[in-house]
Amino acid sequence: MAPKLSTEDLKLAANTIRGLSMDGVQAANSGHPGMPMGMADVAAVLWLKYMDHCPSEPDWPDRDRFVLSGGHGSMLLYSLLHLAGYDLPLEELTQFRQWGSKTPGHPETGHTPGVETTTGPLGQGCGNSVGMALAERMLADRFNMPDAAVVDHHTYVFAGDGDMMEGLSHEAFSLAGHLGLNKLVLFYDFNKITIEGATELAYSEDVKKRFQSYNWNVIDIDAHDHDQIEKAIRKAQREKNRPTIVICRSHIGFGSPNKQDTASAHGEPLGHDEIAATKQALGMPNEPFYVPEAVSEMFATRARSLKRKMNKWKRTFRAYSDAHPDRGAAWDVYMQDRLPATLEEALPTFEPGSAMATRASGGKVLNSLAAVVPQLVGGAADLAPSTKTLLDGMGSVAKGTFCGRNLHFGVREHAMGSMMNGMALHGGLRVYGATFFVFADYVRPAIRLAAIMGLPVIYVFTHDSYNVGEDGPTHQPVEHLASLRCIPNVTVIRPADPTESAAAWTAALKHRTGPTILALTRQNLPVIDRSVYPAASSLEQGAYTLWQSGDGTPDVIVMASGSEVDISLAAAQQLEGVNVRVVSVPSMELFEAQDEAYRESVLPATCRKRLAVEAGVSMCWHKYTGTDGRIIGLDRFGISAPYDKLAEVFGYTTANVVSVLKEMLG
Repeated sequence: MAPKLSTEDLKLAANTIRGLSMDGVQAANSGHPGMPMGMADVAAVLWLKYMDHCPSEPDWPDRDRFVLSGGHGSMLLYSLLHLAGYDLPLEELTQFRQWGSKTPGHPETGHTPGVETTTGPLGQGCGNSVGMALAERMLADRFNMPDAAVVDHHTYVFAGDGDMMEGLSHEAFSLAGHLGLNKLVLFYDFNKITIEGATELAYSEDVKKRFQSYNWNVIDIDAHDHDQIEKAIRKAQREKNRPTIVICRSHIGFGSPNKQDTASAHGEPLGHDEIAATKQALGMPNEPFYVPEAVSEMFATRARSLKRKMNKWKRTFRAYSDAHPDRGAAWDVYMQDRLPATLEEALPTFEPGSAMATRASGGKVLNSLAAVVPQLVGGAADLAPSTKTLLDGMGSVAKGTFCGRNLHFGVREHAMGSMMNGMALHGGLRVYGATFFVFADYVRPAIRLAAIMGLPVIYVFTHDSYNVGEDGPTHQPVEHLASLRCIPNVTVIRPADPTESAAAWTAALKHRTGPTILALTRQNLPVIDRSVYPAASSLEQGAYTLWQSGDGTPDVIVMASGSEVDISLAAAQQLEGVNVRVVSVPSMELFEAQDEAYRESVLPATCRKRLAVEAGVSMCWHKYTGTDGRIIGLDRFGISAPYDKLAEVFGYTTANVVSVLKEMLG
């Protein structure tokens, strides 16, 4: 039951949030005061009366999630976190946007206590929130019992006009409505102002009709009427079949006598004189970072109540674990993302001399691993049959049925990536997503944010080169390996054969500090005989010597990844009277994480003649080839033709590699 607070209590709390937000932006001399001032009333009601969380235990699994998608309005969130009792003292608010503070310009999860996701690029928080709400429903179907609902919480998201213009938001919100994610509540800050001026410059759609068509529960309120706000929240919490959007008709910069409802309130400090006038209009003293004792006590009382609620959940969970020990044990596996010690024993084997596309072998590996990693779930952007990422016999997630393990994102690559981030942030599930490699461009912003947040999401990108063939240059990735390798904290793995694809999957599951990308082939690759050549588990070191014709320091080194390893090996074995080494380089990132001694053992500095072979732009390889080396790369777009013809034209043949090596050796 919501605590009893008067309209005057809530007004005072909202005005305190406005004051802190104005003061933080002014102290930094940069930032965005308008949205925090406009949404302060909604935030005060939600946080003081309806949202369940625990400032003393921010990781309480069954807490409600709060997402500020319009991350530019971060002073709203920092003000709330400070008042609510998180480890964010007032001094941190005075250091807004400064070096070393816990109050950066946009919210960063893991940096500021209580921040659920890193937001700022508009629309990303919307996709994240849909992922969080989906994770909640999936875990609820797995763990809730008639005698105990251990997963039962809401995801609340604040989004503005800019968020609503981004295509990502509507990709994700459309899917949320289709799935009936009723625990998702979106507060749309409808203030009709963007940086350039009134939204009518570029935006005039009927949001209510749009969300009704998405199968959302639509509520329209005055964002400054506390009674309307409360009724909307209660109605949203009672909704059983649809997500809810609360259209909050707000005034940006609310309370500012001269800047309310103006574009200047969006992203500029109000100025000392305007802040003084605003505080006077709001009935607040002109004292920087002022927090009335009554407001502190309101939030402290709420925190004590929430702590009791969290402790009650703990007692419920203990009883649940005692009554259902198998589910209690499974909970630990899911929440800790625990992998079996015998993970490698689950891997399928591939017969030397046979051939299989790494997308196909990857699919077999994925299914084998899913059998022993129950928290592993995922899907594709309408390409599961082509990417081979369907979990056989494990059911699909659908409206009202969330116990399946296959996710169908539809043709929504960007939403898939952002939702994957939200699911990973929520916790309890390990998620993968698949599409063609060329469509990595559509999901790149979400990959970048996963890298910033250190999220262990896994991308399966198939059809990884010009070998797509007849589909032509629009579907033949050329620059994609390089473009993803250049993102800090992203690990790209391009396996050379089916056995390496198995090792790639285990490496991805073990990697928990950032996203992993598996780049897999459409065409068949021969299975390397591991009784003759090193074990594929060497992949986890990023690069390894696959074969060498002689002992000691080689005369020339051939480096390759993926489908080019086979032709490089064949070429090297045709050379006579030369000490040649072939190095498989499935992952530059994993290789560079090794110590200097290992890297030197694979690529000795004394061997300056080096050839790199890869079906993509050459720019990544110069650091390994040096000034005396050569690169067989593809620094151009592809052509529509059978892939074997393209290999001949582009020089990806054993004969051409032999020719280049002979030129290098003189």
